[in-house]
Order: sequence, then structure tokens, then C-alpha cells
Amino acid sequence: MSRAKGFPENGELVVCTVTSVKNFGAFVTLDEYNGKEGFVHVRDVATGWVKYIRDFIREGQKIVCKVLGVDSSKGHIDLSLKSVNDHQKREKIQQWKNENKAEKLLEIIAERISVSPDDAFTMFAKDLLEAYETLYEAFESAVAYPDDFREEFSGKWVDTFMEVAQENVTPPFVEIDSILEMTSSAPNGVELIKKALAAGLEAAEDDNAVITSIGSPRYRVVVTASEYKDAEDIMKRVTVTAMNDFTASGGVVTLKRESK
Repeated sequence: MSRAKGFPENGELVVCTVTSVKNFGAFVTLDEYNGKEGFVHVRDVATGWVKYIRDFIREGQKIVCKVLGVDSSKGHIDLSLKSVNDHQKREKIQQWKNENKAEKLLEIIAERISVSPDDAFTMFAKDLLEAYETLYEAFESAVAYPDDFREEFSGKWVDTFMEVAQENVTPPFVEIDSILEMTSSAPNGVELIKKALAAGLEAAEDDNAVITSIGSPRYRVVVTASEYKDAEDIMKRVTVTAMNDFTASGGVVTLKRESK
């Protein structure tokens, strides 16, 4: 969060703004730590030999770095750009954007309940950060599980918090998919496949599952849910039901997990 006033921990990923680029490295400010200055040595800019550092980093650029070392007494923060892969960068930037949004939503709530943002932080946001990893996650939870949220937290701020969350935050979800390969030598094999897939969808008990053909004999099952465990439970019900129905009719079916 932007309210962090201390120093980052070793190994932490941080969002930085490049302020100055020299041949020996780059100076940056840490956006989440009140603009504290950090340094990326040229050897930590990219894998391999860096001939021209500005081929990899430039002034004004937003980058994600890994903290290599912190000397809080001197205010030194050593960083590595090359130690962060593309996936980590995307996730960290999205988290940073979410937290910036959460800060703005906190300001909206503070205005609606007629207190300052700092007072709102003391009143309830600090407690939320003890219950959730990030403030944005608290907003997501309020939207996805409103009853649970109200059971855990109380106060005059809760109604306004819920209202702002519902107005501005989309519930989180996960998506997983599998491939069913279904073959049958029966004359009505196509109908048997349709019947088995329909049985699988019925087992989902809601609209969280979709089955599409990706070219006979392969069919993709896509399941979405608010949590990974729920998605896995739905996927198991759908695929097991479809497979049992199809094999009971003499068909042959194999299941392949595509992603998580």
C-alpha cells in the first residue's frame, strides 16, 4: 500500500519509477514506500552482458524489481530487475494498480461517512489489512461474500464500505478447463456423447460450467468459480458424471487437464 512507511524486505517485489540512468546502473524510487530511493546495478539489469544500459531501462519507466538488500541505517536499497520474470511483473503491476484503486475507494468511503482518509484507515482499514493480505482483497471479499463480511466486521462504516465495493469492484473468479476425448462405435454414438455431456452439465447445478466441441472427438469443459477449490469441485462433478454416463453406454473416454 502507499501508506507503507518503513523499508521493504529482502526478496520482496516492488514497483519502481526510474529517475536516473547511468552507465553503472539506475536510480529508482519505490512507489509503494513513499518514494524511497533504490539502486539497480548494471549487473542486475539484465541477464548477460549489458553493453548499452538504456536498451533495457530508461528514465520515467515503471519497472518491477526484486529487493536484494536493505540497509535502513543508511537508507540504501539494492534491487534487481533481471530477477523478475514477465509473469511476476504482470502480477505485481496488477496488484499495485488494485491497491491504488483501493486507496481511492477508501477516500470515497471516508468522504461519505464524513471522516478523513487517515481516520478511515485507523477506524477500519487497519483491521481489514490484518484480516486480508491487501485492502483490495477486502473489497473483493465484501462483494463475493457479503454475508460473511458482515458477520466478521461491524460498525457504522460497514454499510458504506459494502456500497462502495459493490459499485466499483468485480467479484474475483478463477477459471479451469479440461478436455474430454469421447469415442463410440455404436450407431447412435453422437447422441450418446450429447447425452453424457448434458448429464455432466446438469451435475454442475448452476451456470458455472460450459462444454464446447473443439473438433470431434474432443470436448472442452470450462468451469468458473469465485475460488479454486469450488471450481475443482464443480469440474469433478461435471467430468465424472459425463464419463460414467458415457462408459455405461459402451463409450471410451479419457480426461486431460489443460490448465489451472
